[in-house]
Amino acid sequence: MIHPYPTLAPNEVAMSTSSPSLLIIFYFLVSSIYISNAIVPANETFRYVNEGDLRYGNDYMVYLSEYAPTYRPLPPFTFPFQLCFYNTTPNSYTLGLRMGTVRSETVMPWVWEANRGKPVRENATFSLGSDGNLILAEANGQIVWQTNTANKGVVSFAILSNGNMVLQDSTGKFVWQSFDSPTDTLLVGQALRVSGGPYKLVSRDSVTNNVDGVYSLVIEPKRLALYYKNNMRYWSSTFPEINRKNVTIIDATLVILETEYEENNFHSLRCDILNGQSWEFASIAMGQIRYNSSLSYLRLGIDGNLRLYTYRANVIRNAWSLLYTMFDKREDEGGMTFEDECHLPNRCGKFGLCEDSQCVGCPTPNGVFAWSKDCNTKSPGCKESGFKYYELKGVDHFTVKYTGGTGPVKRSDCESKCTKDCKCMGYFYHTDRSRCWIAYELKTLTRVGNSTSSAYIKTPLS
Repeated sequence: MIHPYPTLAPNEVAMSTSSPSLLIIFYFLVSSIYISNAIVPANETFRYVNEGDLRYGNDYMVYLSEYAPTYRPLPPFTFPFQLCFYNTTPNSYTLGLRMGTVRSETVMPWVWEANRGKPVRENATFSLGSDGNLILAEANGQIVWQTNTANKGVVSFAILSNGNMVLQDSTGKFVWQSFDSPTDTLLVGQALRVSGGPYKLVSRDSVTNNVDGVYSLVIEPKRLALYYKNNMRYWSSTFPEINRKNVTIIDATLVILETEYEENNFHSLRCDILNGQSWEFASIAMGQIRYNSSLSYLRLGIDGNLRLYTYRANVIRNAWSLLYTMFDKREDEGGMTFEDECHLPNRCGKFGLCEDSQCVGCPTPNGVFAWSKDCNTKSPGCKESGFKYYELKGVDHFTVKYTGGTGPVKRSDCESKCTKDCKCMGYFYHTDRSRCWIAYELKTLTRVGNSTSSAYIKTPLS
C-alpha cells in the first residue's frame, strides 16, 4: 500500500504530539505567509477613469466646491466624504477627497489630495488591483502616485466616517492610511508626529495653482512652528510643560474634548500635544462648538494663517462655521490667544508697515507714505558703494517675535554682516538686548512703538 504522506517513526510521532509549540510556530509562519500574499477579492478591486461630463464647482445650482473647480465625482463615498477628480486649470486634475453634502448648499472643501503638484490629464485612472496597490496613473499607464502596498496583505479599501481613507488586511489592520499623508489639512483624530510619520502641513500656492505654497506648519521636539519658505519662523508654541530637560513632543492631534455637562452640547476643539516624560498635558485651545460634531478640520491657508472650521450636518445653508483663526483682529477671550495679523509675512504684500492688523504705511528713505499694494523696495545691488541704509524707529520684522536673532553684538557688527551679504535686504536691531536679525526678505514690518527696536533698510544711492 502506498501512503500519500511519509509514515512517521514512533519517536517522531511522540515529538509531534508532545511539542505543540512547534505546531503553533509552524501555523504562525504559514499564516504570516498567507496574509502577506493575500489577494484583493475581485469585488473589492476597482478602476475609475477620469472621463465624462464635468460639473462646475462655482455653479450654485450644481453644488459649490472649494476653489470653484470643474470636477468629476467618483463612486467611493462615506458621509460626508467623496473622492473626485477636480481641476482649477484646464486638463490638470487632482485626485481629492471632498467634505460636505450636496443637500447643505454650502461650499465643500478639499481635505486630502493624492497628487498635489503632479496633475493628471483626461482619461487618467484611479485603481486598486488584486495585488493591493492603490494607483493613480495617466491614460498611457505612467504612474503619478501610488501607495506602494503591492503584495502586503491588502484585501479592501474604505473611506472611514472620520475621512481617513484606508487599505486594510484580513485582520482589519491598516496597511496604508491617508491620515499619514496630509497636505494642508488635519481632520479630527489626525496627528502630526515628530518621528515615524507626517511632521508638517504645507499650504497651497494659490486658488488656481495647486502646488506647494511657501508656508508650513511643522511639529518639532520642543514646539509647533509656522515657517515662511522653510526657514523664517513667524510663530511657534510655548509650552512650559515641554520646555524642560529631557521632555519632548511626540505628536499633536486635533481632538474634541467632550463636555462635562451631559445636558448641553458645548464641546472644546483643541490640538492636544502628547509629550514624553511628563504627566502634564499641553494643548492649544481652538474654541467651543455648540453641537457635538467631529466633522471639523484645521487648515493652513494660502495666506499662511491657521484656521479651524467645523461642520453642522443638519444645516441647509452656512453649514460651515469658522471657529478659530490664529492671526486675528479679535481680542483674547475665554483663554483663547489670537496673534496680530501683522505677524503674517504677506499681510502687507511685498513691503509695508503694519499696526494692529492693518497696513498703515509704505516706508521709504524720504518718510512713511500711505500704503498700497504697489509698495515695494528697490534692489540695492551688491556693491557696498552703491547703497545706503535708512532707519525706521520702533519697527520689527515679522520673524523677530519668535526667533532669537544673534547676539549680544554691536549694531555696527550687525550692519557689517548685512553689508557683506549680497542677499541681505536689511537688518533689525534691539539696543536694549544688543540683538541682531538679518532679513533676506522684508515683506511685512511690524510697528511696535518701542524706541529700542529699529529697522535699517538697504536702498540704492541712485
